[in-house]
Amino acid sequence: MIAVAILQAVLLIAIAPLMAGIVSKLKAGMQNRPGSSVLQPYRDLVRLCRKDRAVSGSCSWIFRAVPVVCMASMLILAAMTPFVYTGVLAPYGGLVTVVYMFTMYRFAMVLGGLEGGSTFGGMGSSREMMMSVLIEPALLLGIATLAVLSGAGTDMGDISETIASMGMAAVGPALILAACSFMITLLAENARIPFDNPTTHLELTMVHEAMLLEYSGRDLAMMEYSSMLRMTVFMAMLGSLFLPWGISTTGDPASLALGLVLALAKMLVIAFAVAMVESVLCKSRLFKVPNLLTVSFALSLIAMISLYIL
Repeated sequence: MIAVAILQAVLLIAIAPLMAGIVSKLKAGMQNRPGSSVLQPYRDLVRLCRKDRAVSGSCSWIFRAVPVVCMASMLILAAMTPFVYTGVLAPYGGLVTVVYMFTMYRFAMVLGGLEGGSTFGGMGSSREMMMSVLIEPALLLGIATLAVLSGAGTDMGDISETIASMGMAAVGPALILAACSFMITLLAENARIPFDNPTTHLELTMVHEAMLLEYSGRDLAMMEYSSMLRMTVFMAMLGSLFLPWGISTTGDPASLALGLVLALAKMLVIAFAVAMVESVLCKSRLFKVPNLLTVSFALSLIAMISLYIL
């Protein structure tokens, strides 16, 4: 089953730009715009890889290492995430490790923004750290709720398999509230509206883009690709942990085919939800962002409490 786990990780890594293109296309359609092709992110990455990188003379080796760290952390997460099959390539990483891999990605991004020496980079880094104070507890508590609900430990593959075997008996206030909290965390972690606008370059509002201003060429391509992969991993986690029904637990061809179809369908539904949120809502003021993140933490806390009350 190692070959299946490898193919699963490769598939998740390969469709990351496609998912970003699908979200952009759906968002454009909801706003009555033609939008670009769903394959445009692939073209953008190829174009960036063909360009030379420009590095400021004041930057240290940390600036050059940040894209590699970001890319490596997301590739490891892709290997740890069940997508079509509950068996994963990196089976020794629990949910706590997942949270810390996301944290390592954020820490590297913040260092990259500071190392560039740009005022806007420092501004974006400070805003990112402010948001992370509330994002990480909500993320950890939300997925800890699943570990308690399933009773299968902290391994994502085991949690997905256990909840899938429970059937509709797993559906309850705890799972629903934790899923809502995770959806809010998905938007916040991936710099989506209402927390941030991933397409803006307005200095007073950007957070994620501010930390990328000093990168160019292949370095920027790696940063952009790791960002796309992060969103895809979040979507896969939402589909396989909170909606795991249909995922393959045995690895036989029939169950794998069914799991692939259902996994892609779940990803499309989640992409539609993200596009809908970005079309309906507008970007919130920076000082209102903690209120939205507090809602996410409250939902995950109530989900955990409901397991013991109900």
